[in-house]
Amino acid sequence: MMTSAQIEAKKRARDLTMRRVFAQSYLWFLLVLLYAPIVLIIFFSFTRSKVLGNWTGFTFGLYENLFTGYDRVAQVHVDPNMYHALWYTLVIALVAATFATLLGTLAAIGIFNMRQKSRKAIQFMNSIPMINPDILTGISLFLLFVFLGISRGLTTVIIAHVVFCTPYVVLSVMPRLTKMNPNIYEAALDLGATPFQALRKVMMPELWPGMLSGFILSITLSIDDFGVTFFTKGSGGLNTLSTFIYADARKGGLTPELRPLFSLIFLTMLVLLIIINWRAARQAKKS
Repeated sequence: MMTSAQIEAKKRARDLTMRRVFAQSYLWFLLVLLYAPIVLIIFFSFTRSKVLGNWTGFTFGLYENLFTGYDRVAQVHVDPNMYHALWYTLVIALVAATFATLLGTLAAIGIFNMRQKSRKAIQFMNSIPMINPDILTGISLFLLFVFLGISRGLTTVIIAHVVFCTPYVVLSVMPRLTKMNPNIYEAALDLGATPFQALRKVMMPELWPGMLSGFILSITLSIDDFGVTFFTKGSGGLNTLSTFIYADARKGGLTPELRPLFSLIFLTMLVLLIIINWRAARQAKKS
């Protein structure tokens, strides 16, 4: 016959098992909810149907259309505006991410060397743009450009993307600064290095993982952005993928070639993420 202690231990074990099963089920439910739309897009990128959800047979036709720019079945050209939007999206993302990474890294170094009270105040101010809704940021920048008399176009979009990407770079670089030995910069100066040489050859290699994370995050945020781009692109015909999709959807449907394009973008970012995590884990083992 079981004692009261054994009964209580068995009950606790059963409760722990139920909690573990519930937690795992909840986690898998969230993952399915997050990734099901992406899997759906990838799945229907292998059919020529113009309507998402209508399977007309397996084919690489949409991928062929995407790379050739011509639909041999319908004998029509793929909308060239999609390629223009893709080009501007990549250019804006790369340029904005590069400037945001440089500015954010320098800003993080400056913030880190402030006094504690000033550092906390600036870090608090740095977090405000990240929690600020995109539409407010977009309208604010729109009004600023109008007030300054700056014509909206490619330049204003890049400036806007640099503005909202820089705080994320600061947030990515700050943890690396806290882990870094603060004396190595002064040691480099004592050994004859100029401030720029000490920054480039001593601090940058230490901060590189954080800078790379901030750079990739900035690219992702730039590609994903709609609100800020919409208010700062002007009326000159400039479109990124997000604004092109918005305009395309208002016409009554989406260009079918967007499905393979989305699939390739997702797989590219997934591969980059896997490589970065693999390299980070490898470096952690070495250290």
